Amino acid sequence: MGALTGDADRDRVRRGACDVSAIHHFRSVVAVTGLAFEARIAGGVTVISDGLRTGATLRAEIERGSRGIISFGIAGGLAPRMAPGQWVVASTIVSNAGRHATDPEWSERLLRALPGSVHATIAGSDAPVADPHAKRELHHRTGAIVVDMESHLAARIAAAHGLPFTACRVVLDPAHRNLPPAALQSLRPDGSPNLGAVLRSVMEQPKQLPDLMRLALDATIARTALRRGRALLGPTLGFPDLDEMQLDLAAAPALS
Repeated sequence: MGALTGDADRDRVRRGACDVSAIHHFRSVVAVTGLAFEARIAGGVTVISDGLRTGATLRAEIERGSRGIISFGIAGGLAPRMAPGQWVVASTIVSNAGRHATDPEWSERLLRALPGSVHATIAGSDAPVADPHAKRELHHRTGAIVVDMESHLAARIAAAHGLPFTACRVVLDPAHRNLPPAALQSLRPDGSPNLGAVLRSVMEQPKQLPDLMRLALDATIARTALRRGRALLGPTLGFPDLDEMQLDLAAAPALS
């Protein structure tokens, strides 16, 4: 999928609501996601959802002048009582490569914007954490309450370039629930669903169907929360340096 600029911003330029310099400001915030639907919801800023090429694409965007990086999307629950739809704003990202603190001002703005959000450690993993035992072990070892597969990469690159970074994620699967095999084989490299792979997996292991149906319900809850939260975060996902610019744009009359 690569790096995309939100269609809504391009539409605002066409309508005369903002100029090209404003688009540059929106693009200077980069949202890193892993799934195609996360990228669509994140829209309005530069969105990177590029599979194995995410790191290289993110570095290229930084060279083009990006000013802040946020990891945005869903996550797997690690701590007990983390229900689907719960927002988590990262205080720290932890992985096998180390720990990275998030930008405190940006994170605080996210916490204020997202009602009921929790401020805690997010774990980054290079592979899915699928079964309850593995989730419990990762929680006890790191103190993280959720896990995703993008935040640690984004945090490491942001730190290397001295850029503000934060992460906000919605819980998809709770810690006690197992991810069925079909869920782990259901994605194409661009993060879009591979329905053929799902059907083949279910045919080979039909006993996973109840778990898969439960996951589909959890995904609906998480996706709804993600959309609502995205609307609350504003055009630049709460990036502090751009708040004044947003207010100026809102107050400015449309160009004729």
